[in-house]
Amino acid sequence: MSRILGLDYGAKRIGIAQSDPLRIFATGITTVYTNEIWQFFEEYLTRETVEEIVVGYPRKMNNQPSENARPTELFVRNLKKRYPQLCITYVDERFTSKIALQSMIEGGMKKSERKKKANVDSISASLILQSYLDSKTK
Repeated sequence: MSRILGLDYGAKRIGIAQSDPLRIFATGITTVYTNEIWQFFEEYLTRETVEEIVVGYPRKMNNQPSENARPTELFVRNLKKRYPQLCITYVDERFTSKIALQSMIEGGMKKSERKKKANVDSISASLILQSYLDSKTK
């Protein structure tokens, strides 16, 4: 089976996670600067078979799109143009950064490592993807 990628889009960085080939588990693989994402995709897609990309969609508590939704939508529009063969799905990303930080604390990660936003982005991408994978098994 092919993998599914999960993305936590940000203006500066994008956290990236991948599913295992059976699409059961999500694992954070890296964080790349936003201006380097297309190079990442070119390299990654030559090594791995991917059918779908799950992108975190920023929402407010009242379920309305947040101020970060517009840049995310523009990114996804560009992603669809570049890779029309891939299915792109949005997943609610509320609380993923807070949950990621809490999991880093509970996992015993040093404070200096927790301060690195790239670590939070990669774990957030894993949470986004895992929530999607879990929803598919219900």
